[in-house]
Amino acid sequence: MSGSELVAAVREALGQDSEAFQTRAIEEAERLKTEVRDGTFDNTQALVGLEVELYAVDDRTNALRRVPRRLLGLIGFEKELGLHNAEMQTSPQPLSSYGLIAQENELKAHLAPALEKTAAEQIRLVADGIWTIPPTGETALGYLTDAVEHNGITVATNLSDAIRYHTMANSDYPAGCRLEAPNVSVGSETLMLESLITSIQPHYQVAHAPDLPEYFRYAIRVAAPLLALGVNSPFFPPELYDDASPEEIVANAHMENRVRVFESVMNPPESSDEPPKVAFPPDFETVEAAIDDIATDPTIVPSGVTESDRFDDSLAHFRHKHGSYWRWVRPVFEAPSRSAANARIEFRPLPTQPTVLDCVAFAAVFAGLMESLPRREHPVRRLSWERAEANFYRAVRDGLGAQLDWITADGTETADIEEICGECLEYARDGLELRGLSTADAERYIRPLRERLDRRMTPARWKHEFVEQQVAAGTPLTEAVWSMQAAYIDAQRETLIEGSFVDWL
Repeated sequence: MSGSELVAAVREALGQDSEAFQTRAIEEAERLKTEVRDGTFDNTQALVGLEVELYAVDDRTNALRRVPRRLLGLIGFEKELGLHNAEMQTSPQPLSSYGLIAQENELKAHLAPALEKTAAEQIRLVADGIWTIPPTGETALGYLTDAVEHNGITVATNLSDAIRYHTMANSDYPAGCRLEAPNVSVGSETLMLESLITSIQPHYQVAHAPDLPEYFRYAIRVAAPLLALGVNSPFFPPELYDDASPEEIVANAHMENRVRVFESVMNPPESSDEPPKVAFPPDFETVEAAIDDIATDPTIVPSGVTESDRFDDSLAHFRHKHGSYWRWVRPVFEAPSRSAANARIEFRPLPTQPTVLDCVAFAAVFAGLMESLPRREHPVRRLSWERAEANFYRAVRDGLGAQLDWITADGTETADIEEICGECLEYARDGLELRGLSTADAERYIRPLRERLDRRMTPARWKHEFVEQQVAAGTPLTEAVWSMQAAYIDAQRETLIEGSFVDWL
């Protein structure tokens, strides 16, 4: 798409009638509730799926690289926010031994040839939570904030040509477009700052759609312990830091800055009357309440609806709204056909992990917990929403060093992270065995996370200790962070397809 075509498309999107769009979305939400009550979104078995985002670097220097659009199509990946991003998704599979193997093999089947094709152009795809080395000859700040203005429309130079991202930055919605984190404060005219981060999103499909609130209640209570095990973004590109000493920057680093990036860039400033869209989700008493929460969420970019052959074309406005319903855990209602209609939970707190097995391990553990906790009626469902939310942001800050609140299987309260995460892993194993996995098969996915817990070592902690040691030895911060990034990418070369993060230790 040319620049003029992009500007014209953005202008057209901005001209949509927001009130009419919202009215249609509300009407469709009522239609969806009827379909849910009629059993259209019920399924005979639980299904799992996974989205994985990556970024590209120069294979010789580890500097960030833009991925040519022709190459992205050639390797079968989808474009994401930035020109350096690539995304792959797995096909939904039954939650079973064969289904999880299929998820893992599908990721490998896409990624292995992609690595070969990109290597021919001296590009390396990296599975990581945040990039820190800017493109060669450019600054990180310049790459993230470079924009042009054409006939009153601001276009981010390094943002993909996805119309909705550019339209968001030009709409009346007061997105902060700022990066606010410990010792970092950066503003921009666009949403491009969000392209610093990459993530994985496991999906768990609920068998009986009206039961979604019960599963959802558990999902937001395990968000903190799972994030504590998965943190992977403690450092920014060094030039983005304010005037602070390297020691202060290292001491104040949060283990999962990705959460802060997404919230500060996309949410309105605190002084705004608009509610935040990127947030810890509420509990839902009914599936209808979950549908209403999506339907009434502020619309950023109304869109004209094009006809297709999907069963849920009659819910097109509602589906479009869901695309900017940014909660760290969110309900999804999708029906490409009547037989494929499903209600599922998308788990969004996790950064991209160092290897394929690590990514699938989190998908398996999350699904196992969704199978076991409701069936066993685990008492953590009684943990208040306020404490669950506080847990989440403690995990963001401290990873496995966080003090979390939890109610154990016997009903007692604990703040011991080892006991909390250990219990989660045991219930995940139980859930996987309930789906027919052998103990050995279940342990294959649980072991990489159990070893992180036993060693108190996450990818973020690995990065943090590397930089901390370098800074203590007198190495300048930029050199320390970039050396860490190079070591991360080098370790991943040998383990991305066949291996796990614990092989690095």
